[in-house]
Amino acid sequence: MSGKPRLTYCNGRGRMEPVRWLLAAAGVEFEEVFLETREQYEKLIKDGVLMFQQVPLVEIDGMKMVQTRAILSYIAGKYNLYGKDLKERALIDMYVEGITDLMQMILVFPFSPPEAKEKNLDSIKDRAINRYFPVFEKVLKHGQDFLVGNKFSWADVQLIEAILAVEEKIPAVLSGFPQLQAFKVRMSNMPAIKKFLQPGSPRKPPPDECYIETVLKIFKK
Repeated sequence: MSGKPRLTYCNGRGRMEPVRWLLAAAGVEFEEVFLETREQYEKLIKDGVLMFQQVPLVEIDGMKMVQTRAILSYIAGKYNLYGKDLKERALIDMYVEGITDLMQMILVFPFSPPEAKEKNLDSIKDRAINRYFPVFEKVLKHGQDFLVGNKFSWADVQLIEAILAVEEKIPAVLSGFPQLQAFKVRMSNMPAIKKFLQPGSPRKPPPDECYIETVLKIFKK
């Protein structure tokens, strides 16, 4: 095995996508193992690889890490994307948790029944415009390029991922947020992120029917 982190998950976004984003933003190459069958997943459990019988699984620095938040915290700390002190880290944590709340709505959206999709999309739009994006617009109005300590951090990576994910569903969502529009341009032009946004990168496309069927086949009993 190479020294690259190895990511085990389905071949789609899900809870692994923020990990891909953060590694890519840190300029770290990684390998991926894609789960395609229930049997593969059960073998990981039988082998004792999954602490809580859940993926994502990230093998890094000799560890088999599970739990998305723990994985992201480790990567952010390892690659100096987690602030300079405890106060900055706390601020990053608050921003990340808020963004994660919004992303959770997007994560489950493809699995909602057809009759609920319009209502759920309206909820995503309402939360993005009225609860989450105004927080970051206000922070960036102070002339900062980045959210915390005017230095690139994990929070910035989470935010650009969320902006692009919401825009896929609601293209005009940033129309009332000029600071976030400028932030999106800045982040998208950072070399590591620009590379990740190019075709052929490890970034995954929006969930399609094939991905949804695979997830349900593997994880739904």
